[in-house]
Amino acid sequence: MSSLRDDVTTGDAAVVAGRTRPAWLAPVSVVLAVVGLLVSAYLTYEHFTANATLACSIGGVVDCAKVTTSAWSTFMGVPVALLGLVFFVVALALCLPRVWRRPEAWLDAARLGWLTVGLGMVLYLVWAELYRINAICLWCTAVHVVTFVLWIVVLFGQILSGPAESALGTKED
Repeated sequence: MSSLRDDVTTGDAAVVAGRTRPAWLAPVSVVLAVVGLLVSAYLTYEHFTANATLACSIGGVVDCAKVTTSAWSTFMGVPVALLGLVFFVVALALCLPRVWRRPEAWLDAARLGWLTVGLGMVLYLVWAELYRINAICLWCTAVHVVTFVLWIVVLFGQILSGPAESALGTKED
């Protein structure tokens, strides 16, 4: 039985616990998580300052103020912007290169599960914008797109990594 190494770089990929991770996976996921974190931080700031410096059009189909001050801007009493901020803090932690290098298979499931929950929230919020608020927010749309792209990157990155090896050295189903 061979010992597992935390990280072995082989050209354009990293081998982690018998899985070959694409070299682009960690940096791309980190960049996306940071972008989402920054936009969510801006939206959270705007929420708590009553949109004092909101940089977006007002009126018409694109109306950030209408979206960010609507009844749909909170979820179970918590500002959606704050939920987005927390979401991207956790997503960033799960996408750090040192976490991608860890051999535990549960981290892959947690990462994809967390992003799937975020994607579900995005779908709910897009529905609210289109069918309940009748306006869209460009800043919110940026968060929605980043969440979707991050989910796709992690999903395909994990698919391309192949099955993990268990402690017995056999492929997991």
